[in-house]
Amino acid sequence: MKLYLVRHTSVDVPKSVCYGQTDVPLKDSFENEAEIVRQKIKDEKFDIACTSPLSRCTRLAAYCGYEGARMFDRLKELNFGDWEMQEWDNIKEAEHWYNNWIDTPTKNGESFKQMYNRFSSFMDEIKKKEYNKVIAFTHGGIIACAKVYFGLVPFEEAFDNLASYGEIIEFEVLDI
Repeated sequence: MKLYLVRHTSVDVPKSVCYGQTDVPLKDSFENEAEIVRQKIKDEKFDIACTSPLSRCTRLAAYCGYEGARMFDRLKELNFGDWEMQEWDNIKEAEHWYNNWIDTPTKNGESFKQMYNRFSSFMDEIKKKEYNKVIAFTHGGIIACAKVYFGLVPFEEAFDNLASYGEIIEFEVLDI
């Protein structure tokens, strides 16, 4: 099976703000960015289209012709809990979190490992189906989880090369 993970387009949030699962707006450049994504996948035929329920993903899915994409909470970005919509520089616990972000949950949020486990659960479900091609509109954090899941990087390097907005990354899912 081939899995295509598509990161949503650019968000209209300052780079200094932690937004995670907050349903934030997209930049005015959405149509231009989304058209590039649509052109890249227009000739592909997918057995199922999946999406995070956050509007930055569902909007891209709809623009690309997948308005009926099946929503999965397991495809949401990391839940930053109390840190959502706070400036990183104002989050006092952030320095401690940076030292062990893999296993340490944010206050009232989750750790990277918890998000990874959500993604793994999604993959366990998808692999049980007889799909040849799957597309999922999702987030940078989930794509980082996929890179770990497919053995491309260790946990510690998951965010070293974050997917760009609108980037499509293809994975080969082997039968187990």
